[in-house]
This record gives sequence, structure tokens and C-alpha cells, in this order.
Amino acid sequence: MGSGEGADPAHERESEVIVGYAEVAASAAVAANRGWWDGEADAYQAEHGSFLAGPSGDPSDADFIWCPEGLREATAQLLGPADSLRGQRILEVGCGAAQCARWLVAQGAEVVAMDLSSGQLRHARQAVAGDASAPLLVQADASALPLPDASVDIACSAFGAIPFVTDSAAVMAEVARVLRPGGRWVFSTNHPMRWCMPDDPGPAGLVVERSYFDRRPYVEVTPDGRPVYVEAHRTLGDRVRELVGAGFRVLDVVEPEWPEGHTRPWGQWSPLRGRLFPGTVIFVAELA
Repeated sequence: MGSGEGADPAHERESEVIVGYAEVAASAAVAANRGWWDGEADAYQAEHGSFLAGPSGDPSDADFIWCPEGLREATAQLLGPADSLRGQRILEVGCGAAQCARWLVAQGAEVVAMDLSSGQLRHARQAVAGDASAPLLVQADASALPLPDASVDIACSAFGAIPFVTDSAAVMAEVARVLRPGGRWVFSTNHPMRWCMPDDPGPAGLVVERSYFDRRPYVEVTPDGRPVYVEAHRTLGDRVRELVGAGFRVLDVVEPEWPEGHTRPWGQWSPLRGRLFPGTVIFVAELA
């Protein structure tokens, strides 16, 4: 899963930050989240690496898991049948330690895996050290992809970048630019209804406290006003309009249910909340 799979509010933030909701310039959000994920990378991979490795539980292994609900690409086949991925050029946006990208390579795809965070990419490089068939790892901002026009067949993102960019329409346009006509773009992100509720996996997280329509980003700033963490919000309708505006056809909107027997919480994701309402939404789109 990408670097941004459900930032965990239980992790210690920079001391004396002030939390709130406010508009943030795109460049300030990029700088804040690059710094935050560079500092968080080790703790994130230590806590979640075994889950992202799939059934083996060995953090050095790779699987493609879309969300805390544990939906696997091998089962869902949102990118297409596994045997259709061979020979495809695939871009992963927000790759984290490149678990998804490494799984795609194992299916025979040619993969470019990008992330904003050098800390996350350090884990990716360690995982692929000495592997001649490893994905190409690139540090880049999702709103300025360093790829030529119409150069990839498929783009994907498992909670990478999309929850953290303040101008997600620009990301949709960039993905459309680098995809070939008919290319598929699939991304998972926080289900927007979660914006209304506290980031609490327990009963306190079942109470609506914010408007679904308040699109101001959640931001943590230092006392001098410097953002150190930014998370953005879009409604379901906003996401569809951004995709259509970038030239995509929406093929499916997947809201994974919490599976029976899955007891592992992840930040605000938990069996309690997951049985009542979705925590993740996955958009499946095709470039017209």
C-alpha cells in the first residue's frame, strides 16, 4: 500500500502542533507531507509491513493490498485479470515501500513506482536490493509526474498521494496525461463519509461531528504557522467530477466491506466501524 495508507493519529506528532481545518497552498502541503512521511516511514513500515506482505506476514514479501479491510488485488482484479498484467507498463502513485509494485513485477508487468517521501523509498530500495527485475523507483510529486505523455498502460494507487494532495483534480489530469488511451486508473482512499467522524476506532468514532461538505483540509501547524501534516477531503461526487473532468469514464466504485474474521485494526479502521459503514472507497476508471 502506498505511503499514505491511513495516517495513524496515535503516532506521536511533532511537539506543540496546533490542529485545525484551513486552506493550505499546494506547495506547502507537499513540503509538509514529504517531511512527515520521511519521519514516519520507519514506524509505519514496522507497524504495517507484515499486513502489507499479505498471507505470508513476512515484511520482505510483497502483495497488493488495497486497504485496511484487506482486499487483495489477486482476488479483486480491479486492474484486470492477473494474467493480463504481463507486459503492461504500470505506474504506482505513492508506492511507499513498493509492496504493490513488487507484486505487479511478479505478475510480469514493467513497473514505475513513485513516492514523494525519500524515507518510504529507502524501504523500497532495501526490499529490492539485488533484484534485477525490480520496479523502477522514482521520487516525485503526484501532481507533476516525471513521465512522457501516453507512456503507461495502467496507473494505480493504494492510499498513496490522493488523501494528501490539496489539488486532487491536478493529479487526475496528470495521470490522464501519462496514460495511453483506454488505460485504466484505479485508486483507493479514505471513504469521504469518514470525514464527518472522529478518527477513533471505538464507539467515540461513531458520532458525526463535522459536515461532509466542509472541504477544508485537516492541517497540523507549528506555533509559527508552518504546516507539518495535511490531509484533504473530497466528497464522492467531487471525485467523480474530477475523474470525468480529466477525461475518464468511471467503471466502478468499490466500497469494501469489513470481512468476517478480520480483527486487525488500523488507526481509525476497526471491526466495530467497518461492520457499520465503509472506511475505504476504490475508484476504477478508464481513459476515454
